[in-house]
Amino acid sequence: MQGANLVGFNTNFLPTFPILKTTPHLFCHLKQAYPTASSTFASMGNDEFTTTTTTTVRVPRVLTVAGSDSGAGAGIQADMKACAALGVYCTTVITAVTAQNTAGVQGIHTVPADFVEKQMLSVLTDIGADVVKTGMLPTVDIIRSICDVLKTYPVKALVVDPVLVATSGDELAGPAVLDVLREELLPMADLVTPNLPEASALIGGENVVNISDMREAAQAIHALGPRNVLVKGGHLPGTGGMVDVLYDGVDWHELSGSRVETHNTHGTGCTLASAIAAELAKGHPMLPAILAAKQYLADTLQQSAGLNIGRGAQGPLNHLYKLSNWGKTSTERQFKPEALLLYAVTDAAMNKRWGRSTADAVRGAIEGGATIIQIREKEAETGEFLREAEASLKVARHYGIPLLINDRIDIAMACDADGIHLGQSDLPVAQARALLGPEKIIGVSCKTPEQAEKAWKDGADYIGSGGVYPTTTKKDNKTIGLDGLREVCYGSPIPVVAIGGISTSNAGQVMQEPRPQNLKGVAVVSALFNQADVVASTQALRSVLARTVKKSSPVVPLL
Repeated sequence: MQGANLVGFNTNFLPTFPILKTTPHLFCHLKQAYPTASSTFASMGNDEFTTTTTTTVRVPRVLTVAGSDSGAGAGIQADMKACAALGVYCTTVITAVTAQNTAGVQGIHTVPADFVEKQMLSVLTDIGADVVKTGMLPTVDIIRSICDVLKTYPVKALVVDPVLVATSGDELAGPAVLDVLREELLPMADLVTPNLPEASALIGGENVVNISDMREAAQAIHALGPRNVLVKGGHLPGTGGMVDVLYDGVDWHELSGSRVETHNTHGTGCTLASAIAAELAKGHPMLPAILAAKQYLADTLQQSAGLNIGRGAQGPLNHLYKLSNWGKTSTERQFKPEALLLYAVTDAAMNKRWGRSTADAVRGAIEGGATIIQIREKEAETGEFLREAEASLKVARHYGIPLLINDRIDIAMACDADGIHLGQSDLPVAQARALLGPEKIIGVSCKTPEQAEKAWKDGADYIGSGGVYPTTTKKDNKTIGLDGLREVCYGSPIPVVAIGGISTSNAGQVMQEPRPQNLKGVAVVSALFNQADVVASTQALRSVLARTVKKSSPVVPLL
């Protein structure tokens, strides 16, 4: 726990599930879901499957120790749904059974401490856990039982959500509990996640009403023993942005975010803590885990804003919005490989040469038949680039076309682009995925099958491979030719788009048969944007692709 290195999780500690080798498509799907999966077997007693007809997938696990919410908005129920949404197996220990709904808490039935301990032992001696997350801990004896069990069965990380008051304002823990929480549980924690009232209670009742107070509270709480303190700013006055303060004893991080105007906020604290625990269980370091969890919560709040469940003041979240039709918005996005057919990559210098804005160029490309857009800007100042990206994204959203940002993850996050395209020397894909979350598109430039396989394992959605032909848009860019392109395709488990020197004269050659099954399209710069009429040039290329793809028969790569 406190001394654990969260950067390099040992995946051999994870449990195993058998997947029949006779269903390779399912195995590939699970390998994409769990890129740290290994084909070796773990020596874990009853969890070891040693028959020659099985391979293994290692599953990240979170154990949540918290109260049950009969309204299913917070507590154990929120924890399970958040972990499930993020692809993590969640086990549970119930500390209290509450009668509550969207109006408040009507009653609490505390589970005896010895039975809480028995639940923990049942899970940890069999299934195990990578991360333990605690929520409502209503008695001193329960806290001490948890501490005793975790000393015997240590885990990779302990996340403590100090649930003292429900969102409705109902008190869930008394002064004696607070003392033992400070003195015995917090010193074992890797992260504690108080909101402003909870932070105030932990430091003796001093007011915490602004960012300066949050910093002082974080420092005081850190002195109690946890490795990291995240003071959440959801209760800050005002209706603008929100700021959370993270402190690890050395470095400070002020993590900003937009406030979503909604009354559906029941269980937000439980959800964030569980999402952080889930990301830690996957092996992410603390800061990327927190950023990914914050993005998941922000997306969930946005998707839940229009829900109408219950008659009380605080409605629940729709944690599993990707699996349901509740309140889905027109801005929800999902990567579809066929979108790579005609991939338009803008060039600022070309657009300036022809006297048009980036947004106008994007509009022209989309009207001409482009199926996905990438904004590439190497010279503009950050503020100018952001304005270009926001204007272009507005156009792309109007037409329902995905828009990605080249290289700059800060711009992609600031304008809420649909994703990012990275080069081999840019931010590592795994870190980009942790920052952007699971719903954004990530592409990676690759010249070899080895680079393509690594990109897939790290969480990329597609590969951009080239240059297929010589190009003037990138200096000293090695040309791999059609043979090199096909080699990358056959070695890539994910879709590939060809790039580099492609135009109406050779696009048909790139996409003609025999064509690897995962070669989905061409990415083009000059042939679209170094032209007087972007619409016409895009239409011409789209016509070539339509004729070629329609009559060709893609071949299945040999695995």
